[in-house]
Amino acid sequence: MTGTGARWLVGALIVACVLIAGPGATNAERVADPLPAGAPAKPVPNRVMTWNICNPCKDGDPNAGRAKEIATYAPQVIGLQEACVGDVERIVEQLRYRYGLVYHVTYGSVLRSWSRCGGVPWKPGGFGQAILSAAPITDAVNTEYPDGGSEDRGYLAVTTLVDGRPVRVFNTHFAERRQESVRAKQAEALAKVVGRYDRTIVLGDFNAVPEAAELASMWRLFADADAQCGPSGPGGCTPTTDWRSKFDYIFLRGFAPAGQRVHLTPYSDHDLVAAEVRRADPGSVSRRR
Repeated sequence: MTGTGARWLVGALIVACVLIAGPGATNAERVADPLPAGAPAKPVPNRVMTWNICNPCKDGDPNAGRAKEIATYAPQVIGLQEACVGDVERIVEQLRYRYGLVYHVTYGSVLRSWSRCGGVPWKPGGFGQAILSAAPITDAVNTEYPDGGSEDRGYLAVTTLVDGRPVRVFNTHFAERRQESVRAKQAEALAKVVGRYDRTIVLGDFNAVPEAAELASMWRLFADADAQCGPSGPGGCTPTTDWRSKFDYIFLRGFAPAGQRVHLTPYSDHDLVAAEVRRADPGSVSRRR
């Protein structure tokens, strides 16, 4: 075969592969590992999710598994914590090309970490929060807390749509355990910002159980998507971590809980938390306190 003929054959094979595996392929052609029966074919407009994906945590490359876990529930909005930019890029790519789920993404990196997130020493990967949304994202703000504790921490805020309504969505990660005073300051700083909005959702890993004193400022403003959970104690709150504590919250203001599920996963030491929400009656948060 001549050089020209060989190049033509290689080019034809590449085109064929793109046609089979690219964006125009059907879900059946894309997905080698099918989703569970009943998994949504497109994002559920009133479903939101929070997940600390844990980094460093698991050996190997868990991003294909993480993408499948997310696709199983197909939320409208997803807040990820302990997220490396490179990992999230691979998750978003998997969601698009394996499951046909297209998400906009905004990053709230608070660290540049070569050891955690790869890259090269002079250009390490970003580490922190990320928000994925099926609707376009606007007005993104990434803010670090004045005191992150033993590691830089912050919150990411965006405007997008949930259940067809514009909403300000926050995603945060509070200081590690045994740093109660730091978390209290972080909660106060966050509450000052989120309290400006009549309709908002706060996703995140707060590293504190519901009755912890440092979360008092959040409970004054919000209800949890776990309708049985409140600040009076852990009795009705579903645990969200491997050590069976409730650390992960979907805080609602201007929305009411319409069902939450906590899914244990092998890809993190935190469970995946997904919830459906609905429009809240005026004063519904205060009536629950």
